[in-house]
Amino acid sequence: MAHEAVGSSLVVDEQNNATLHQPTNDATPKINLLGMSRAELEQFFESIGEKKFRAGQVMKWVHQYFVTDFAEMSNISGKLREKLEKVCEVKAPEVVHRNYSKDGTRKWVFRVGEGSGSLVETVLIPADDKTGARKTLCVSSQVGCALDCSFCSTGKQGFQRDLTSDEIIGQLWVANQSYMEDVAVADRTRSVTNVVMMGMGEPLLNFKPVVKAMTLMLDDFAYGMSKRRVTLSTSGIVPMIDKLAEQLDVALAISLHAPNDELRNELVPINKKYPLAQLIASAQRYIKKDGNESARKHVTIEYVMLDGVNDQLEHAHQMVNLLKELPSKINLIPFNPFPHAPYGRSSRNRIMAFQKVLSDAGFVCTIRQTRGDDIDAACGQLVGQVADRTRRAEQWKKKVAQQNEIVRSQG
Repeated sequence: MAHEAVGSSLVVDEQNNATLHQPTNDATPKINLLGMSRAELEQFFESIGEKKFRAGQVMKWVHQYFVTDFAEMSNISGKLREKLEKVCEVKAPEVVHRNYSKDGTRKWVFRVGEGSGSLVETVLIPADDKTGARKTLCVSSQVGCALDCSFCSTGKQGFQRDLTSDEIIGQLWVANQSYMEDVAVADRTRSVTNVVMMGMGEPLLNFKPVVKAMTLMLDDFAYGMSKRRVTLSTSGIVPMIDKLAEQLDVALAISLHAPNDELRNELVPINKKYPLAQLIASAQRYIKKDGNESARKHVTIEYVMLDGVNDQLEHAHQMVNLLKELPSKINLIPFNPFPHAPYGRSSRNRIMAFQKVLSDAGFVCTIRQTRGDDIDAACGQLVGQVADRTRRAEQWKKKVAQQNEIVRSQG
């Protein structure tokens, strides 16, 4: 990334998806440090005549103690704090709505962009595991989604734009900070234990900002998360899975949802471009990019259970055959219907029978517990108050209504 000191501001290379501020007068927007990597911050501090170790100091204040006021950064000289106050800021996306479920699930709606902007959602799901209380955050990477999976309400919003790195990491910052609002700075800790890039959008279609944000998640000066606890979930953008393997070692999840190409073409249209044989091969290549402490021991398979569509025992046996050469853990996800959804949720008995086939074949297969129903926080169904600017949802609802009318007329 190219940095150039200009007066009291900074020019940042726009192609690297960082916040851009042009040098003008005192009203110029400040430089947002939130989404900058350690390397970028080191380069920034050197560009303003400071030692690059200042980057690590500021990162700890921001990402570990959730301090946004430079005046509170007590191990930094007063002169530097004044300089930072003039040209910089630490600014997370604006929270326009938040809702905390009685089961511990939390949901936030963020406004991103200028003016009225666009809205994205983030959900935190708590659970108990062998290591104690786990808090998993589902992070969004785009406003809307271009892939239009038939069972996902987010896809019905269409695609508006990619999120920047500060908008992505800002979701994690807000989630952590929400547990620390009434805690003294010296006693603050990072509460979120796991992150999954599985909110709104396809993360591999917003590659650079996503990789930068995930690098911050792993950085010991920021969130210091284990690479086994940071997961990227993709619908199957094969070339970008290979690119990810070259740049980052994190856990990989695949939104599969069908065990054969014919059905997956219907449910996950990107399959027409990257069919299952290519997808499974790319996942195998990802696992082979292995190190001694790699997160790439297996791939997590996400599978939404749709009543009468993909939940038959023959589908389970097809999955066994499809995944036999791919080390996998399988999550079966009960479908959460949304308004006008053309699908229903598989019965508990059907899901358990499906699970048994996979377990008997030697796979670790879990059924995801449904949480946050009272705040519309179902995994994979993030939509809430997000505005539809593409008319895709309107067209889709009209199509569903027409299909229902045809069924009634034939009855």
